[in-house]
Amino acid sequence: MTEDLQFLLEKINADGVEKAKAEAERIIGAAHARARAILDAAKHEAEETRAAAKLDADAFERRAEESVRQAARNTLLSVEEDVKAMLTTLLLEEVNAVMNDPNLVATLVEDAVRAYLAGNDNSVADIAVSAALVDMLRAKLAKAAIKGVTVVMDERTGSGFKISIEGGRVEHDFRGPAVAAALARGLRPRLATLLS
Repeated sequence: MTEDLQFLLEKINADGVEKAKAEAERIIGAAHARARAILDAAKHEAEETRAAAKLDADAFERRAEESVRQAARNTLLSVEEDVKAMLTTLLLEEVNAVMNDPNLVATLVEDAVRAYLAGNDNSVADIAVSAALVDMLRAKLAKAAIKGVTVVMDERTGSGFKISIEGGRVEHDFRGPAVAAALARGLRPRLATLLS
C-alpha cells in the first residue's frame, strides 16, 4: 500500500508539474504574443508619427520657400517704388529748374499760343504764370503781335505755365509738376523693364 501511495503521490506530483509547465508555457507564449503585438503597434505608431512629421516638414518647407519668395518680391517692389520716387523727385527738380527760366517759358508760351490760336481770330487764351513772368510775357506777346491772349498772375502756378482756352473749358497744364508727371509716365515702363 505504501507503494501504491508512493505511486499515487508521484503521479499527482508529475501531473501537477506537467500542468504547471504547460501553464507556464501558455503564459510565456501569451506574454511573447502580447509583446509582439505591443512592439508591432509601437512600430506602426512610430511609422505614422514619422510620416506625419515628414508631411509637416514638407508643408513647413513649402511655406518657408513661399515666404522667402514673397519677401523677395516685396523687397523688389519696395526698391522699385523707392527708385521711382527718387527719380520722380529728381525729374521734378530738373523740370522745375528748366521751367523757371523766364526766356524758355516765354518762348514756350508764345509757341503754344500760336498753335492754339492758329487760324481762329476769335479765340481767346488765358495764360497763368508766376508773378515773376507776368510783365516779361506780356511784353513778349505784345512784341510778337499775338492778340486774344490774357496773361494773369497765379502764384499757385510755380514753374511753367497753364493755358486756358474757350472760356476755361479746355486747359493745358505746362507747370513743372504736370510736365514731370507726364515725363515720369513715359519713363516708368522703361524703368520697370530695367528693374526687372
